[in-house]
Amino acid sequence: MRDPYTVLGVKREASADEIKRAFRALAKSHHPDHNKNDPKAQERFAEINSAYEILGDAEKRKAFDRGEIDADGRPRASAGMGFDPGAGFGGGGSGFRFDFGQGRGDPRDMFSDLFRQFETGPGAGAGKRSGRASPIPPGEDIELEAAVTLEDVANGGSRRITLPDGRTVEMAVPKGTANGAVLRLRGQGYPSPFGGPSGDVRVTIRYARHARFIVDGQDLRIAVSVPIRDAVLGGAVRVPTLHGEVEVKVPAWTSGGKTLRLRGKGLPGKDGTGDLFVSLDLDLGPPDPEMEGFFRRRRA
Repeated sequence: MRDPYTVLGVKREASADEIKRAFRALAKSHHPDHNKNDPKAQERFAEINSAYEILGDAEKRKAFDRGEIDADGRPRASAGMGFDPGAGFGGGGSGFRFDFGQGRGDPRDMFSDLFRQFETGPGAGAGKRSGRASPIPPGEDIELEAAVTLEDVANGGSRRITLPDGRTVEMAVPKGTANGAVLRLRGQGYPSPFGGPSGDVRVTIRYARHARFIVDGQDLRIAVSVPIRDAVLGGAVRVPTLHGEVEVKVPAWTSGGKTLRLRGKGLPGKDGTGDLFVSLDLDLGPPDPEMEGFFRRRRA
């Protein structure tokens, strides 16, 4: 096994992100599935993975840099002993421990101890997305934005999403989803070229512009025309909401621009449901002889 830094083509002071990017590029380029006519592709791919198993793990990398393990991840032999006691992956008891040659234990138990540490040590549970147990990275996530209607936010709904590769998936829009919230579709992202789990789809929610309502946090605003007769004498007006129309009483002598508040008719959210603010615009309409007589009598 060659020096893992040489295999990945990175400097010894390279950052973890630089090492990860180098590994992904090389593994993708030398993957056997992409090089079926190259008999050495499998060998190079295995070497790349082995190098990343060392450098992709912070503790193993430190142990390699200190000379405690070799490029294959095996403890290095000390000058006067078969093995250096306590040497291993990361030190501090986190790696393999060999006691023979120190008067402790039996060399015949070395391999049973070795395999037991493989099963219960830091590498147990490889393949999980959580933690750094597996050196095999998952596929890349897909980042998208999706516009949803205010009706879906108010009542809950769904949205069909088209992915970059042409696939379409159904995404549930929970009631009260906030503008700018990110919904995650697990396992629907790009597949891992290295055999790991697929990435996720992360969808940022944007409220679609509405034909009637203006969004103000969790509150909504709307302008409604009121006939001049109802504004002067009092009456009622039909006001649309996200759940259908409601009838709202208009007090007598209501001036233009007056705002009425309908509690609980806004958008739901984690802090409760917002309100609907209704701005009343006077509709003068055509001349009304009866109303003209009314005003003449008042002026008299």
